[in-house]
Amino acid sequence: MKLLKLVPDNTNIGFVAMRKWAFALTALLTVLAVGATAHRGLNLGVDFVGGLMIEAKFPQAVQTDKVRATIGSLGVGESSLQQFGDPKTVQIRLPVPEQGGAGAANAVVEKTRAAMIAQFPGVTFSRYDTVSGKVSGELIQTGVLAVMLAVFGIAIFSWFRYEWQFGVSTFVAIMHDVLMTLGFFAVTQFEFDLNIVAAVLTIVGYSINDKMVIDDRIRENMRKYRKMDMKALIDLSVNETLPRTVMTSVTIMLALGALLLFGGHVLRGFTAAMMLGIIVGTYSSVYVSSSLLISLGLKPAISDRKSAGGIAAQAERVGPADGAKP
Repeated sequence: MKLLKLVPDNTNIGFVAMRKWAFALTALLTVLAVGATAHRGLNLGVDFVGGLMIEAKFPQAVQTDKVRATIGSLGVGESSLQQFGDPKTVQIRLPVPEQGGAGAANAVVEKTRAAMIAQFPGVTFSRYDTVSGKVSGELIQTGVLAVMLAVFGIAIFSWFRYEWQFGVSTFVAIMHDVLMTLGFFAVTQFEFDLNIVAAVLTIVGYSINDKMVIDDRIRENMRKYRKMDMKALIDLSVNETLPRTVMTSVTIMLALGALLLFGGHVLRGFTAAMMLGIIVGTYSSVYVSSSLLISLGLKPAISDRKSAGGIAAQAERVGPADGAKP
């Protein structure tokens, strides 16, 4: 039985030759992602903004203006509505009652449910969440802290494991992946909640795993081919690991594709973030991170050069053995 090979043997793609185009594209996409996030903002979920979040399912497509008018007549506070997943599903956000705790919040939900059923027969509340303003503020801080600690921790690990150039390239690549994910959510306005923070951390983990494989091969080839030009060496290393990189990405995308189709709209944002992260992470590992090592001036390992020079110098000092011809 013939084995399936997504990448032919002896593939020799000049990734380093395209590094200027890759750097320009990366810079452009990063600027656009940051600009979109700053301009449009993220559609923060109830985890981060606090309040009541009710997901209402209607038997048929409904106009949000009629739903907003029905809720506005209840006197439960200003509502924010958004169609979610399909025209029959509407996400309703309401402020949490200042007094009464969980009991008052449940009363608001029941009051809203009764009014909605009376106005729109057949409507159902598939889920609702309640988060206080204090808790949501703490979740924002811990979410941002978790992502930043992960990025810096991985960059420092790469610095100590290899050379400082690897640490810098790792930081640039991972920050690019994170910013691209934020820009995607700013453009699509998918709900950004704790599930998406988990997706971002997973993307960081996948990206660094992909990058470590390439970095290990670069280090091995630096010791094996000490006189090879760094551009050719990096191209060789990336091409040698390309079959593993492509196969891993394709298999993960197949699993995520099934989850996107059959996982329901609740997991749609998480799955979309993961799929984008796999694509962006693979691109940054192959085209950006590895080629950036050349711009940072990576040379063969200093310790290897020192040890080789020390052995040669010691041989010159000792000279030929007694009785031997010079």
